[in-house]
Amino acid sequence: MENVYGYVRVSSIDQNEDRQLIVMNNNNVPMDNVYIDKQSGKDFERPQYKKLVKKLKAGDLLYILSIDRLGRSYEDIQKQWRILTKDIGVDICVIDMPLLDTRNGKDLMGTFIADLVLQILSFVAQNERENIKRRQAQGIAAAKAKGVRFGRPESPVPNEFGEIIKQWEKKQLSIDDLLRLCNMSEATFYRKLREYRVSGNG
Repeated sequence: MENVYGYVRVSSIDQNEDRQLIVMNNNNVPMDNVYIDKQSGKDFERPQYKKLVKKLKAGDLLYILSIDRLGRSYEDIQKQWRILTKDIGVDICVIDMPLLDTRNGKDLMGTFIADLVLQILSFVAQNERENIKRRQAQGIAAAKAKGVRFGRPESPVPNEFGEIIKQWEKKQLSIDDLLRLCNMSEATFYRKLREYRVSGNG
């Protein structure tokens, strides 16, 4: 007897999985059989997905809302689809794309159409991901050009920076004590130290 499972993924802990869970419930997927990951789809290093794959066996049915919930890399989606449908023997239903339901069209033509649709959709998913990254990079570059600074504001160099350096060089201060006094990370300290020396102070 087949078991019915669902896989839900949201990109971060800030996103809500309710919409996907409602769809799973509407398709009579037992909530105990729904596996949820809250992380990026850039790879398959996802704990709940791994747990699900170990649970699946031939004849089981897996629901996902859309192909980009499975992943966003063209090659990874193709590979996982083969593992699930060919190696394990699971049926997959992509809810928002009825053509991607392996229970339908088990003949050669049905398989061909499903494979073709899968290739197109997985390509679109990866292409969209790359477009998002490109737009983000362009937005960051434009903001930087306008003088917008990203990350935490740097702590100012303390007035007694030179004296602190001397004590540290004489081993009167540990690096931990120095960083605490300067309120800096180690990387920032060494960068400020180089700037200090280049300016002719050290």
